Amino acid sequence: MPHRIIEDYQDIMNLPHFVSRDRTHMSMIERAAQFSPFAALTGYESAVKETARLTGQRLELAEDEKETIARRLTLLQSRLAESPLVEITFFIPDDKKEGGEYHTITGTVKKLDNFQRHIIMMNGIKISIDDIVGIEGSIFSV
Repeated sequence: MPHRIIEDYQDIMNLPHFVSRDRTHMSMIERAAQFSPFAALTGYESAVKETARLTGQRLELAEDEKETIARRLTLLQSRLAESPLVEITFFIPDDKKEGGEYHTITGTVKKLDNFQRHIIMMNGIKISIDDIVGIEGSIFSV
């Protein structure tokens, strides 16, 4: 049987390899890329990772904790000229899903904006006063 197939194609067996005049020769890498696997579900893997990513819940502060933070912010406002070093713990809501996470930064406060309810740090970080759960520093231990 294989011998018969060779006889069927005998007329083209010794012809030179065809080279197109219109298209450039494709490199081995380009040829291999035609057969590489593709992602049929584009974005599926990132969606699974996003769903699996954990976020923490925002804690509700007790009234006495809210009052302590308010007193400390008032004291901080009155002593901004001294450039006191403070450590602020605050909640950052997640942009993509419910919840978020708590961050603690240490630095000097540049400005307290009571109208927009923000603290602006010297390094430019803006913290919502409503997201603060703790504020520490040596100025509060006097």
